[in-house]
Amino acid sequence: MHAITIPEPGGPEALVWAEVPDPVPGEGEVLVEVAASAVNRADLLQRQGFYDPPPGASPYPGLECSGRIAALGPGVSGWAVGDEVCGLLAGGGYAEKVAVPVGQLLPVPEGVDLVTAAALPEVTCTVWSNVFMIAHLRPGETLLVHGGSSGIGTMAIQLAKAVGAKVAVTAGGKEKLQRCAELGADILIDYREQDFVEEVRAATDGAGADVILDIIGAKYLDRNVKALAVNGRLAIIGMQGGIKAELNIATLLNKRGAITATSLRGRPVHEKAAIVAAVREHVWPLIGGGHVRPVVDRTVPMSEAAGAHRVLEESTHTGKVVLTR
Repeated sequence: MHAITIPEPGGPEALVWAEVPDPVPGEGEVLVEVAASAVNRADLLQRQGFYDPPPGASPYPGLECSGRIAALGPGVSGWAVGDEVCGLLAGGGYAEKVAVPVGQLLPVPEGVDLVTAAALPEVTCTVWSNVFMIAHLRPGETLLVHGGSSGIGTMAIQLAKAVGAKVAVTAGGKEKLQRCAELGADILIDYREQDFVEEVRAATDGAGADVILDIIGAKYLDRNVKALAVNGRLAIIGMQGGIKAELNIATLLNKRGAITATSLRGRPVHEKAAIVAAVREHVWPLIGGGHVRPVVDRTVPMSEAAGAHRVLEESTHTGKVVLTR
């Protein structure tokens, strides 16, 4: 088969479409013939040499895919060759075929085409696990989403609105904020010109955000804590703004706040399976009912993945960038 390889870390040009050995599904895995994958920030880090795949994972980038089951590994039941699926991966999505643990498979949701389904696994699993399973966002609470126009952000807006929460977003520029508003965002904050702490407090009568979903990390840590409501929960899922920062513990204590930090890729298979099962139970009906939809900015041929990586680096997109076979 062919896959995107990374012979040496570097810029987008480091991605090479090359012939590699076919994967073989092991115990509890299925072989998926890939129709599409999607680009995530973690892929850019891997390309640069900063985020190696976990032990035993495919060396090729790509944390999600959609396609058709080509073969079943030993011990697999409940699926059949030819089933249209999408899946959460530890790697290997930028390829013609990939072996996927059966617990990380999802059926393509009703009303979503096979290619577009590739944009769903990573964002739905990330948002549901962090905002709902860990931070326990409830109806009537306020969620602040940093990077509201990103793939994660566009999904977080929709899921939070679907459960009856109020949503604040930060994004750069009127066009991206308008897209967030179209998805249901209530409070629109241009991080280039506005202080999100002041804006969130003003929009919540001084209370602040009950839950914050943060892709920035160190740069926003102090302000995020200030923006939290009493009993607020800060969920950190990225480090685009650095990895080290000082924290005023007194402020956090006074707010009885909580900070969590998670990633999906390195979790054990059984933990990923539990998240995927929760997403299938809670999110898939919302997608099938038309209440939540994947947001795809553009599709790019997989062999031209370098161009897709440049799009993410320039941050000119809204939603997901999908790679097609």
